[in-house]
Amino acid sequence: MCGVFGIVGEYNENMAKKALAKLSHRGPDHCGIIQEQRLFFAHQRLSIKDSHHRSHQPLKHQDVLLSFNGEIYNFKELKKELDFEFKTQGDSEVIIAAYLKWGVDFVSHLRGMFAIALLDGETLYLFRDRLGKKPLYYLHGDSFVFASEIKALVPFLKKVQMDEDALLSYLSFLAPAPPYTFFKNIKTLAAGEYGMYKNDTLIIQRYYDILSTKPNIITDKYEALTSIERVLEESMSLRLQSEASTASLLSGGIDSATINYYAKKQGLNLPTYTLGYKEFAKYDERENAKATADFLGVSNTAVEIDEAAFIQASDRVLDTLDQPLNDPAAVPLYLLFEQIKADGHKVVLSGEGSDELFLGYRQYFEYLDIENMGNLLHKNWLKKYFRSNYSNNREWEWYKRIFDDTLLFRTSGESFSDLQKNALMKRNVKDNAGLKYLEQYRERFVSSEHTDESIWYSYIDLNIFQTEHFLTKLDRVSMAHSIEARTPFLDHKLVETVFSIDPKLRYEDGVTKALLKNVMQGKLDEKILKRKKKGFANPYMEYLISSKKIDLIKEVNKETGLFREKVLDEYISGASRGAFKQHIWGLYVLSYWIKKNLL
Repeated sequence: MCGVFGIVGEYNENMAKKALAKLSHRGPDHCGIIQEQRLFFAHQRLSIKDSHHRSHQPLKHQDVLLSFNGEIYNFKELKKELDFEFKTQGDSEVIIAAYLKWGVDFVSHLRGMFAIALLDGETLYLFRDRLGKKPLYYLHGDSFVFASEIKALVPFLKKVQMDEDALLSYLSFLAPAPPYTFFKNIKTLAAGEYGMYKNDTLIIQRYYDILSTKPNIITDKYEALTSIERVLEESMSLRLQSEASTASLLSGGIDSATINYYAKKQGLNLPTYTLGYKEFAKYDERENAKATADFLGVSNTAVEIDEAAFIQASDRVLDTLDQPLNDPAAVPLYLLFEQIKADGHKVVLSGEGSDELFLGYRQYFEYLDIENMGNLLHKNWLKKYFRSNYSNNREWEWYKRIFDDTLLFRTSGESFSDLQKNALMKRNVKDNAGLKYLEQYRERFVSSEHTDESIWYSYIDLNIFQTEHFLTKLDRVSMAHSIEARTPFLDHKLVETVFSIDPKLRYEDGVTKALLKNVMQGKLDEKILKRKKKGFANPYMEYLISSKKIDLIKEVNKETGLFREKVLDEYISGASRGAFKQHIWGLYVLSYWIKKNLL
């Protein structure tokens, strides 16, 4: 893993180097800079493959410059196809060779995770990988500046202002929807997009869409299971290739158990890490993780967190994230990676993506059931009833949408509905206004060959809930400790395999992750396969209330007047009863960012 950074146009050398230094945690092993008139092209390197200085970046070949963050897992296979005089043993040089052979289409030949900045003469190309595992931000001002993290771009803003679209999409979906960030004028590439910058003009295009996968190619259950198993094992094999010490996260669930099973099958006994919470047994995964570790025969280190550690780390974590991200698991995960780094590991395997691919959330099945109510011929009475009997509960919102003939599923991360935002905020937010941020995705789904709504659930969750929420969190907290996180379930060939299977095979049994559980039948203990999903639950609200940090929400609101006090008080008081907890955490994170950047 690494950090990319660059400026095309006029720049101040001292300012550019200070901005680059803000990315040093992403690549502490080497800092490379190429400076020319109207060009500052740089790279912070974390050495995973070919640590020799010959692989330091930026790499230069003729008129082509490269600064690349990520891993290209199939680089050895690509080398065989490329007529190029290679001077390194790593994957970076393969990108240049592939570009010289295939042009911009080279990206379709890559298998891995990447954020790529490639300068060919006067033309700059920026690529974000298919599933958005690696971030890439840009600022198109007096000069064009790009970076792996927002913090390196903020110094180039003439004034820090909050982007309204980022705010509204964040309140709806836990994270700002692309291309928006909370810093007005700083944008992000979406997963599967690339940008071309030339003559002060930026053009953004999409080079990849999961929906291009043809549906229903696989309709036989046995064929589906064997296909998944083959590609999953292949994905694991590719991600276990590392010259650096590798570890794995381990909860009590099936995803991390599957990863460690295949690692063990391929001859690697990875050390595993688990979180526990002092005095909060209901959130604790240590007992289940230990049982899984014992079954697999792997070592397990349990890291215990208490309120003091959580609160002490929370500000550091929110600074690390750069902008509001409504995921309280970021704090304990940060502390877990801190221990992993202390133990000397540079690479960590994690289970992101499995829930979205294999329908691991119970609510997917609830949505599928509710969808059927849209077929009722006589529903006007129900429509009027729901309209006149408002409830803050999310189930009320679901049924209202069905009777209004509007889009039901709007990501698993949906937080504030538009009506809730309208009641809370001192502004008019129209019902269904949040669909603006999902519109391009929905249009692509409707125009694709896919028709099953469960595919829509997976598609929008992979693009928004997973990419902008979970993967952003994983990238920041792992790279804060100079650790590369790898996600075997998010191999694009595995994703395409699942999208090519008859969707009913995923949900017809009414069991979450039915296909994955069938693949792992006989490989994992039945207790693991049947264990109730806990997720990455933690006592964040108990800590927030006990430490009185929750008071920050009201303090900031008094200065900004962003929210109606009475409605805000109702949400805060509900938090102590366990209601709307993620809503409150989201408001706390937002308040922290506003206080730091705007007040």
